[in-house]
Amino acid sequence: MKKMLLAFDGIHFSEGAFEFARSINELSPVLLTGVFLPQVNYANLWSYADGMNGPIFIPFIEGETDEAVAANVERFENLCKKNNIDYRVHKDLTDLALPGLRKESRFADLLIIGSESFYENLSPGEPNEYLKDAMHGMECPVIVVPEKYDFPKTNILSYDASESSVYAIKQFAYLFPELTTNKTLLVYASEGAENDIPDMAYIEELAARHFPDLTITKLDINPKKHFNAWLSEMQTAIVISGSFGRSGLAGLFHKSFISEIIKDHRIPVFITHHK
Repeated sequence: MKKMLLAFDGIHFSEGAFEFARSINELSPVLLTGVFLPQVNYANLWSYADGMNGPIFIPFIEGETDEAVAANVERFENLCKKNNIDYRVHKDLTDLALPGLRKESRFADLLIIGSESFYENLSPGEPNEYLKDAMHGMECPVIVVPEKYDFPKTNILSYDASESSVYAIKQFAYLFPELTTNKTLLVYASEGAENDIPDMAYIEELAARHFPDLTITKLDINPKKHFNAWLSEMQTAIVISGSFGRSGLAGLFHKSFISEIIKDHRIPVFITHHK
């Protein structure tokens, strides 16, 4: 049984994130811990530039926060009971919300965040800095989920031969053996047709052991410009990506590529932080 965290901020409740957890629980029972973070005072927002390497401070709104969190806790509990999900509730009503969530992630297998609702007021329409800090600084893999999507029937493994991309593939397989039987595309993108897939024999040996319905594809495109267009043709998919950090992903699949996918709010994205 996996322990999964589901993070909610203040007055927002992500239906999409809960639905992902519910669907996973149907495949294999989990312990789902709801982590309820404070509603923040956006007018007084400030943070250190280096994210999780230093403390992040966001003043929270008293009174209103208590009522909003209580309503979300009740909703979470009722949904868990309705769907026969083993659950716990953790409330972090302190100013240091992200460090508290980081500690929670140390003792979890997975964190699920709603991409459209997680402190959305900070920067509507794109992954805000708080969401980016959460994706980068957690100590377990993170799945970022839009509000409306189809549960994945296809796995898209973004491979660039980096340690991070291979680590992500392994972590996804270990955490979700229930999804490894889905149709799986291991994708390497290259701007030059003459470029072979790096370490092809190694990655094929590894990936084919975990994903029986595997296709390895080399896209002769610039992933920075055209990968999302290619991805738009994929339905009911999840993207598996290496670590999302301020310095970007190694190789061709970098953080702007991940940001664009998340901003489109179409499919879930699985991210690991490889140290």
